[in-house]
Amino acid sequence: MPKTSEMRESKFLKKEDVGAGALVTIAGCSQKNVAMEGAHPDLKWCLTFHELDKPLVLNSTNIQICEQICGSDDTDDWDGKTVVLYTDPNVSYQGKLVGGIRVRAPKVKAAPVATRRPAADESEDDIPF
Repeated sequence: MPKTSEMRESKFLKKEDVGAGALVTIAGCSQKNVAMEGAHPDLKWCLTFHELDKPLVLNSTNIQICEQICGSDDTDDWDGKTVVLYTDPNVSYQGKLVGGIRVRAPKVKAAPVATRRPAADESEDDIPF
């Protein structure tokens, strides 16, 4: 049986679309009409991605996070940058925890630490850490 969240079609990303995480590349930022069909237009800023068909409607928090990740408040500079979209259960709406999509920077793999073997006259006990 389908879940009720699967029954509601949307032109925009929902938390169920990204799950635990989706690595995506920003394709652009533009205003889109998020109003229901037949209602007065309601324009919101949205991000589009090369890997996904649906855009992400931006809220204030995600705008600020993207600005930090991309290092610029000019959305033209965001194109081509990679971000991770994930479901955050702690997103609230009108005072209730409803969950939602958050943005974060991709995890950076640390470079391997070069190891040095102790010389014949050094003891491993002499290492100061």
